[in-house]
Amino acid sequence: MKAIATLNNMAAALASTAKVMLLSRPPFKRREQPDGSELVILGNGPSLRALLDHQLSTLQSRRLLCVNFAANAPEFVLLRPEYYVLADPHFFNGMDSDPNVKRLWENIGKGDWKMTLFVPHRFLKKACTLLPTGNIQPFNLTPAEGSRPIVHPLYNAGLAMPRPRNVLIPSIMIGIRLGFKKIWLCGADHTWSRTLSVDEENRVISVQPHFYKDSKTEQKRVNTEYEGYRLHDILRSLYIAFRAYHDIAVFARRKGVTIINATPGSMIDAFPRGSLD
Repeated sequence: MKAIATLNNMAAALASTAKVMLLSRPPFKRREQPDGSELVILGNGPSLRALLDHQLSTLQSRRLLCVNFAANAPEFVLLRPEYYVLADPHFFNGMDSDPNVKRLWENIGKGDWKMTLFVPHRFLKKACTLLPTGNIQPFNLTPAEGSRPIVHPLYNAGLAMPRPRNVLIPSIMIGIRLGFKKIWLCGADHTWSRTLSVDEENRVISVQPHFYKDSKTEQKRVNTEYEGYRLHDILRSLYIAFRAYHDIAVFARRKGVTIINATPGSMIDAFPRGSLD
């Protein structure tokens, strides 16, 4: 069995290498940070609400990375994040159909502080069109898995990452490439399994709450995205995401990077827990 697993890992790694050769492009340059520099990645999970209400000043004193629709929340201009990550194609293709996307780009563009926006390579030109005066850097969303001696050099080169099932995965990998040796995760609840259900018409219902209140338009969009998916499809997607964090944990340790999950009640089991304060 062990020999079969080794062969499977080798085959997966070789397939990943082929994907990198076909899909990946030169990423943003690796950076170094001053000793002791720490990065706080803010997911948009519901637990972030309490952190914003009670420890806003703590967050304001940290170097922050925000994601997805965070710029549409009132706290965005108070947090003034140094980094921002968008990964979902909807943020680049939904300008005409989703007013929330249009407002997102407007709010990002209104920022009067220095902020770097990271976008997938294939959306770089579109992002530069939507934000012509912004500091935009590309990253590769190419997934790689299998034998670590093969895939870790791909991670290290910024050419691939563990399967990016959600935006937190590329955000952590970007934080590592930025040179931070300590990365905190806040608002990374990942409690989707608790809100997963099937109705009497066998439709899968997946509620994904955020620290802000989603508009009716966004709720409808998410519900539409899940139409046609079966429960086993959703569970497999969750499996891929949670496994990716364990892949990141191994890679981070080899890079000398500490990742701490400071999200109360988070379902991510790959990183040690801690309190931001």
